[in-house]
Amino acid sequence: MTEEPNQEIIENLKIAYAMELETVQNYIAASVNLDGVRCEVIKRALAADIVEELTHAQTLANRIKTIGGTVPGSFDLKRSQESLQPLADTTDIVGVIKGVIDAENGAIAQYNKIIQVSDGIDYVTQDMAIGLLSGEEDHRREFLGFLKEYEKD
Repeated sequence: MTEEPNQEIIENLKIAYAMELETVQNYIAASVNLDGVRCEVIKRALAADIVEELTHAQTLANRIKTIGGTVPGSFDLKRSQESLQPLADTTDIVGVIKGVIDAENGAIAQYNKIIQVSDGIDYVTQDMAIGLLSGEEDHRREFLGFLKEYEKD
């Protein structure tokens, strides 16, 4: 692996790392803030996904370090999940579900980018990104199913 592609890969891994940690923060907030009888299944799903998203962040951090980068601290992490911010209406389950889907779409796009920039250069990172992509696609599918059910009511 040459130094130039390595930096591009590292920068994209750092973006994904920041996204995963932001998702953890927002899933915690949503899983605690949601109110109402109908929200329990969503709260449980979010709480369960927190562990997996945190594991994704740890996997990314280890890869960043392994290929010569430095794992960023909190001051260096960009935040951008506007649609997953805590909502004024704590019973807006559909709003939370849509925010989760947006976050998953962002993660899916970032993992696809990592797959592209590491293609032919760093197969270990590419394989890792493919595995993480699969998890994000599973999360998105789960919440698309929730959205379908909640929107028909």
